[in-house]
Amino acid sequence: MFDTIVVATDGSDSVRRAVSVAVDVAARFDAEVHAVYVVDAGEVESSPDTVREDLRDALDDEGRDALDRVSGAAHDRDAALDVTIEVREGRPASEIGTYARSVDADLVAMGTRGRHGENRFLIGSVAERVVRTCPVPVLTVRQLTEEDPQRTTI
Repeated sequence: MFDTIVVATDGSDSVRRAVSVAVDVAARFDAEVHAVYVVDAGEVESSPDTVREDLRDALDDEGRDALDRVSGAAHDRDAALDVTIEVREGRPASEIGTYARSVDADLVAMGTRGRHGENRFLIGSVAERVVRTCPVPVLTVRQLTEEDPQRTTI
């Protein structure tokens, strides 16, 4: 059912659970795992010229660290799971969709903080844009809070 799964990460805590679920699904279906991190070009371009390259380098390093954590989680779950990693630069939602198409993904998995109500409209959500625009199915995994009941993974 799933041959190729893309895990989109920004390195935040809200992605940890999504990585775990995606890796579990990949292990169950013997799927390829691709992890992608997108350096937000808008953030880089809006920074002062004097720090732009340093910021780009720092975000690239942050992305590689986040991708290494995805690879580590996959290896911890199933030593046979290899993860292809990719750092891209651009608009995150658009780049995630483009990457998913380029690897012929069956599923994109990503975390979300689960905001609702007014906060959903005040704070732009990459996950929401990916769900609306991605050409392949998207699995969003909400970050659990202290008040949420603990659930087992799939």
